[in-house]
Amino acid sequence: MLRDFRPTLAMMPLHAITEVYGEEGLRERFLHEISRFGEADRVRLEQALDLAADLHGGQRRVREPYLNHLLRVTIRILHYYRVDDVDVLVAALLHDAAEDQAYKLVGSADTTAALDRLGELFGPRVRRLIAAVTNPEYSPDRHEHEQYREHLAESLDAEPWARVIKISDFTDNGVGVIHTTGPKVSSSARKYRPLVPLFRELIPRADTPLSDAAKAHILDQLDLAEERFAAILDGRV
Repeated sequence: MLRDFRPTLAMMPLHAITEVYGEEGLRERFLHEISRFGEADRVRLEQALDLAADLHGGQRRVREPYLNHLLRVTIRILHYYRVDDVDVLVAALLHDAAEDQAYKLVGSADTTAALDRLGELFGPRVRRLIAAVTNPEYSPDRHEHEQYREHLAESLDAEPWARVIKISDFTDNGVGVIHTTGPKVSSSARKYRPLVPLFRELIPRADTPLSDAAKAHILDQLDLAEERFAAILDGRV
């Protein structure tokens, strides 16, 4: 049962919660969102959150703890996409764990071993979903952003539920680019802008496991992302 939940948190946009209440507020909102789940599912989700907090402890995203990003990605899936699939939510919380924190998981930079460890902890489906959104090693003779888009096109075509995780991640990074400062603003816009057409093709597909309302919401967010990328990169407002 939640104690001292601030009701305004249930109505606030996720970046507003971040600005006003920080990690504590996002944690409260997460616990509020999963309060509708059964006890076993809540325990599993809280275990995934605890692991994410441990693995990413000390990691920063410009002005904030990295965990804030993972919480927003997962809360967005819960609240705006109305997804109750616990495997998907666990994978959302841990979607950067193998890529960024393999050393903490397995004591080496071996991404495959890190994915295997996550599979041991949370099951083979969680492992598969995280693997689908984990970047491979890129060839040094081609532009990394081009290879990133090709990897996502292939992996998300094969894993419809991974699309759900990745579009929330994209929304946090792309639509949320205006909450970033410094050189990362333009570098993020250049990285994520080419993904807009990919998601516009993937999200409406019949095999994307979201409601029509959630898909419409996401398509609106893609339009907003493109407006922001244009303002940043093309000087259009």
